[in-house]
Amino acid sequence: MKTQKQPWRKKAYEKATLELKLFVVDQIQNGQISSNFASKKYNVPRTTIAYWIKKYSTLVQQNTGMSKLDEIKKLKERIEELEFVKEFQQDIIADMEIITGVDLAKKSLPKILAKEIALKKKNLLKSSGSMNILGSVNKPITKDLKHKKTSK
Repeated sequence: MKTQKQPWRKKAYEKATLELKLFVVDQIQNGQISSNFASKKYNVPRTTIAYWIKKYSTLVQQNTGMSKLDEIKKLKERIEELEFVKEFQQDIIADMEIITGVDLAKKSLPKILAKEIALKKKNLLKSSGSMNILGSVNKPITKDLKHKKTSK
């Protein structure tokens, strides 16, 4: 006689130790495995793993020794570093636009960044008069062009 599977019965799972829970949560948060793969590998339901992640994720952070304040401090330092790099790159682009007379930012950057670079370019032109001369060498003024046409 054939035995039929009884779909209404829950699957029997073994009780997981705290070490296993922390290990699984750590692996998932580090991106070593996905929660689906962990579910299959350790024979634990995905909902249980999601619960573990909620419950034990702060424990894993405490074990690594980084508090939320330290993490915030680190992220703020990274933001400052990236802002410095952005400012430096914008200065270089503004200088190149002044020297070549070509609007590089408008062609290849988002509008917000292009506006910031245009503002930097204006400030550079105001602060140093020699840049005006350099810019006019590469890009002739329209008055000069009209004057040359009429003199011929």
